[in-house]
Amino acid sequence: MTDFNEIQNPLFAPLPNFALSANGKILNLSKPRIMGILNVTPDSFSDGGQFTATHTALARVDEMLQQGADIIDIGAESTRPNATPVTDELELARLTPIVTEIKKTYPNLWLSIDTSSPVVMAQMADLGADIWNDVRGLQRAGACEMASRLALPVVLMHSRGEPLTMNKMAVYDDVLAEVSAELGGLADKALQAGVRRENIVLDVGMGFAKEYGHHIDIVKNLSEFGKLGYPMLFGVSRKRFVGEILAESGIEILANTNPAERDTASTALAMLAVAQGAGIVRTHNVAQAAQSLAVWYSLSDKVDDD
Repeated sequence: MTDFNEIQNPLFAPLPNFALSANGKILNLSKPRIMGILNVTPDSFSDGGQFTATHTALARVDEMLQQGADIIDIGAESTRPNATPVTDELELARLTPIVTEIKKTYPNLWLSIDTSSPVVMAQMADLGADIWNDVRGLQRAGACEMASRLALPVVLMHSRGEPLTMNKMAVYDDVLAEVSAELGGLADKALQAGVRRENIVLDVGMGFAKEYGHHIDIVKNLSEFGKLGYPMLFGVSRKRFVGEILAESGIEILANTNPAERDTASTALAMLAVAQGAGIVRTHNVAQAAQSLAVWYSLSDKVDDD
């Protein structure tokens, strides 16, 4: 059975004093923030096909905001293992009408775009997007330069290879040291291209080029990645690793056939991440995350009121 007693940090470790700035807005990360997931793809592993129409996507955004989301993260390319990449044109066709309506309806909303394409991100920035969430860590040609030009916050996620190949690349001698070094390298490359340090957020990449034991080591030692000196985003919502923990613990649920059955365990892991300094948690179940954070706030004197 998985033992999380080895986690080194106390439950209410002081949160780093980070903030993001975009389009005249400031988001203080000394209070943990909730990023609600909106997939407008037909093939995402959890909710593919549910929000591809503009009206259903807008209704879902409204629901997540009512439930307590601080950021909405919208993606038009599935990056699940073995997924096939999509063209810029297809991403834009999926995103443009929905992002246009979201920003028209909620002009002050913090909107994140989950894309690796600098072409797509440039057009989304023109529509008012605030954050670039890149699972490939600005590795595509021209991405670092575009991030520098746009001057928006950017999430650099750790992975290896592409969705078609990443599972074969989950080989580590020391997963903590190697992921930390590779994340630091992504940040250094972005800085060298002109991305401002205060615009960089790091994501350890749960579910990307990692196996079960790697995930366990990362969760137990997440605070180690805070030593890189950047705010952390943590995204484990509904991923296979969560179902693997439940299966190992002997809990019989439909997690292998219905990823939504992993929500409660996903939220528990997110709270462990917050306790170790994560400033943003990315989730499908905003209501559950908001309730859990409300309890965390009520017991902690380390969080600002604003």
